[in-house]
Amino acid sequence: MATQSRLRTVIVTAVSFGGLLLAASVLAQPALPDEPQIVATQTGPVRVVPIKGLTYPWALAFLPDGDLLVTEQNTSALRRISNDALDPTPIIGLPAPITSQRRDTAGVDVTVHPRFEDNGLVYVSFWTPKPDDPRVQTAVIHRGRLDGHRLVDTEQIFESVSWTDGPSAIRAIFGPDDKLFVAIGAPGFGTVAGETGWAQDPQHHGGKLLRLNDDGSIPDDNPFLNEPGHLPELYVLGIRNAIGMAFHPETGQLWETENGPQGGDEVNVIRPGLNYGWPVVTYGRAYSSDPEGARSGLPPPTVQPPTSAPGMEEPFLYYTPSIAIAGMAFYTGDQFPEWTGDLFVGGLIGRQVSRIQFNANNLERRRETLFATLGQRIRDVKQGPDGYLYLTTDMQDGAVLRIEPAP
Repeated sequence: MATQSRLRTVIVTAVSFGGLLLAASVLAQPALPDEPQIVATQTGPVRVVPIKGLTYPWALAFLPDGDLLVTEQNTSALRRISNDALDPTPIIGLPAPITSQRRDTAGVDVTVHPRFEDNGLVYVSFWTPKPDDPRVQTAVIHRGRLDGHRLVDTEQIFESVSWTDGPSAIRAIFGPDDKLFVAIGAPGFGTVAGETGWAQDPQHHGGKLLRLNDDGSIPDDNPFLNEPGHLPELYVLGIRNAIGMAFHPETGQLWETENGPQGGDEVNVIRPGLNYGWPVVTYGRAYSSDPEGARSGLPPPTVQPPTSAPGMEEPFLYYTPSIAIAGMAFYTGDQFPEWTGDLFVGGLIGRQVSRIQFNANNLERRRETLFATLGQRIRDVKQGPDGYLYLTTDMQDGAVLRIEPAP
């Protein structure tokens, strides 16, 4: 990870304590008020408008008419939000179940085809249990045509070859080239199947970013297409758990947030064919609940793993201790001129949104912690077509939060 050392940035935030994190977050579930809240920021007050009635909402996607599609934990349906109201009738048509009971994975993702107005296609990425061993699961992508409250003509266009019972994530995003970029994690912690070493194994999908055509076939210009021993759909290697992806509005490059172990959350600038290091190099350490490092594939917690190695990329910036980094979005709207070009990332354990500003050379200039006073685990972050910022709260009494200028 030596090629971007000058870009490296340490961001110090709330401390994490390994295996106690999820338990602590479940025990402390602050109630979100039903009414809009005014929250102070460095650029002035904003109004946070909650759209409630969701249970552990995961991912957001916008339809051309401005409606939102939302996924929830452990359901086999999509939810739709229109005019600030949650439609009480779920969108059905997906197989059941479409995710495990685990809350430490990235659950279910939803993505809308760039030409949705022509084809009506919606893509749902999720984990499906193995037929002969429901303890383990693999990542799949289904697509279907949205017809009212149903997905019709659904088909599976991708199934991962990597089976695990660990807390792996899957996210998917369409690029400017209309290709589908898919991230599949390999964080370890499987008791039956799943290894961190998959991230360096070119015959596994775990720990990789993939690049697919919109029908699941393989593009003829992928970086590993003609590389012996490599799956042709691979785009980059060495990814731990990508919980967010976004394309830079000026460069068109793919960026991703990588949920690290104890410390070592990363923001990476993705370039085709490169290796991002996991688990060989990381700024994080094994959790205290993993005293020998066996489950995480790292040295014991008292030992810092290597942070650089030849042929492995540095993160653009990293957070230590971890905020349990999650979704991300670049702001390009007209509602908050002071935020133009800034990067916004969610924090689960940090219960915040981190705003990252850049200088003229696109290097990190300063950062701001937002919405920590709400006490909500922020999972997804998206900009809407109306120029507002939208967040999902990973809470039992969950909500979509719309961030708008204060009146």
